[in-house]
Amino acid sequence: MSSSPPISSKSNILSTLTKEVSICLNRLPLEKYSVHRPANGKTLEEGFEFAGKSNNGVAIEKVSRGGWEGERNDWRGILEKERGSDEGESKGGKVQKKTFSPSEDLFDDDVSPDYEKTRDYAKTYNKNNLTETMYRYDEDGYQSYCTICCYGMEVIMCGNDSCCRSYCADCMDILVGAGTFDSLKELDPWICFLCQPHRPHGILIPRKDWSIRVQELFANNSAMEFPHRVYPSIPANLRRPIKVLSLFDGIATGYLVLKDLGFKVDECYASEICEDSIAVATVNHDGKIIHVGDARFITQKHLKQWGPFDMLIGGSPCNDLSIVNHLRKGLYEGSGRLFFEYYRILQLLKPKEEDPRPFFWLFENVVFMNTHDKVNICRFLECNPVLVDAVKVSPAHRARYFWGNIPGMSRPIIASQNDKLILQDCLEIGREARVTKVRTITTNANSLRQGKGPSSLLPVLYNGREDSLWITELEKIFGFPKHYTDVRNMTRQQRQKVLGKSWSVPVIRHLFAPLKEYFACEK
Repeated sequence: MSSSPPISSKSNILSTLTKEVSICLNRLPLEKYSVHRPANGKTLEEGFEFAGKSNNGVAIEKVSRGGWEGERNDWRGILEKERGSDEGESKGGKVQKKTFSPSEDLFDDDVSPDYEKTRDYAKTYNKNNLTETMYRYDEDGYQSYCTICCYGMEVIMCGNDSCCRSYCADCMDILVGAGTFDSLKELDPWICFLCQPHRPHGILIPRKDWSIRVQELFANNSAMEFPHRVYPSIPANLRRPIKVLSLFDGIATGYLVLKDLGFKVDECYASEICEDSIAVATVNHDGKIIHVGDARFITQKHLKQWGPFDMLIGGSPCNDLSIVNHLRKGLYEGSGRLFFEYYRILQLLKPKEEDPRPFFWLFENVVFMNTHDKVNICRFLECNPVLVDAVKVSPAHRARYFWGNIPGMSRPIIASQNDKLILQDCLEIGREARVTKVRTITTNANSLRQGKGPSSLLPVLYNGREDSLWITELEKIFGFPKHYTDVRNMTRQQRQKVLGKSWSVPVIRHLFAPLKEYFACEK
């Protein structure tokens, strides 16, 4: 495809658009070009810089809220008259209807890492909006909104394997050339601008170093003395399946999320000793997880034989760390010592400095632990944790600390359209929720009661009487498929026990989403 589609019959449209945007810029007291990135939509002007000038020497540019939002509608109105409003849904050269939610606050004074000062202005954006939206994906595996403007009522999706980007009609027709969006519908598959060899497309110019700049922006800045190593994104055609080692694997939440996100998983090795948990993982994933037994007996020889691994995940048992347990033994005794097995294996797996292969790790544990235990974990892992509470993406409180080097761990967690946020959404037919959110669910059956003491209540009304949560409802609260733990004739208490030790699925999906920039995904 040429860098600017030769649609001479519509050149007057682009001229009109240029004039419209130039007028907007002249009305605003801008000292810099601005690139807008709203909060609840897709955003990534990933690696593009804008070139080209309007009739009065001002580069075509999107403008801020009040300017941007209003003028964007003007642009759409002009374009709709020319191209109609075709809609469809498919990969490659077809379009998909998306929705967007505008940000409350679109700008700050930061300068985008994706752009150079090629003119008298520099692109700016609100960094918080960018961090909220860059790694938002729909069930189809593609970005929820436009890569460039983070809106996108209609988007066209890249047809390159493992690329998850989408581009909206307005950005294509305004920045690349009038009529571009309609012309690309005829291409199947269409390969996006960042997957093609880098060259100008209209006034859109991909930066050669965009992936490095973006990852530096999203790098976990919690390191205490030595910063985490920043890995640039891998080009889509060079991404390979991910190989994972999961310690204290439980019911394979990590593997489930990787598959839900569409990753190609080369192999997943899991260390777990609970037979019930192993049975749940084996049955639900068709025996594709390779269980290797107790983490204490994993040696360097094993790791060389199984590896090399791309990611290490795990959360050691919290019984002797949680302050809820009055008989806790702390980090250096009992099950608390298992943290050091994770640390030992992490040191064995970390690649050498000269090895360019990306390697990621994630460690999880409870928030409510003694301060000295937290400080010691931070000292060994050389970083501070990120606190993520599942209550923002589910009906249950579940605050957890996560240490790691996955990009974007500290970005805000935002619920997706498919997340169940209130208890009523998780209940079976005919059952009524008495509360909107429930307290943290543990392995203890009493954790299902809301409140403390004589005034505590069960969270559900069924046939006019109070009732406890059913196991299928607990599975939904955690984000698991219905009947996920229904294996080997396990009792209700056994099923709650394996769920109570597990991770929240939407939280792990939030943390794993940035890995799409590094590893291959299913077509």
